[in-house]
Amino acid sequence: MTADVVWVRPTSPFAEIARLLHEAEVRAVPVLDEDRRLLGVVSEADLLPTAAEEGSAPRWWRPRHIRRGRHQPRARGSTPVAADLMTTDVVTVAPDLPLGAAARRMRQQGVSWLPVVDADGRVVGVLGRSDVLSVFLRDDEEIRREIVDDVLKRMLVVDPDRVAVDVRGGVVTLSGELDTHAEVELAELFAERVDGVVGVENRLRAAIDETATEYGIDPLS
Repeated sequence: MTADVVWVRPTSPFAEIARLLHEAEVRAVPVLDEDRRLLGVVSEADLLPTAAEEGSAPRWWRPRHIRRGRHQPRARGSTPVAADLMTTDVVTVAPDLPLGAAARRMRQQGVSWLPVVDADGRVVGVLGRSDVLSVFLRDDEEIRREIVDDVLKRMLVVDPDRVAVDVRGGVVTLSGELDTHAEVELAELFAERVDGVVGVENRLRAAIDETATEYGIDPLS
């Protein structure tokens, strides 16, 4: 993510927002309160209805399309501010969300960037498409090493020789045998969270049937 976030206050006037978008070369900015808590987002699309009104837009800012109905009503003749213009229904992500999940959320919601918000509602960064895509340029061998070293050895504490890890184009194939179904499921879950992983094909087997053990049946008998 980008930690140096360009943002505006709810009282920021139209001209200031438009100039900030122009100078920072961004298409939207979050609207934050004094504690950096997210209130909404103002985008170019939110500015367009006001810009279409005669004399509202700065001369150097010329919208290409007009999109009406996004901004809030305001008193006639008053200067619109961020609170009047912003969209409050904002899609966000948590700092610990895996990048693959963030990428899917971007695609599903049709957005090009997401505010990164902590548990207290404060914006700690912005995640853009370029941030996400850069991760998926990781080398397959680098991804494989991380799965072997971090997932198998450190997180699951299993002998990596029991699991064959193959990575091609970011798609991970796990095959071999682990002790339990829980380990099989965790191996897939943790592998999915590795940066650069596009998908996981889980061919792992479980040596012990936990269901049989639960009912007092010896799975090896």
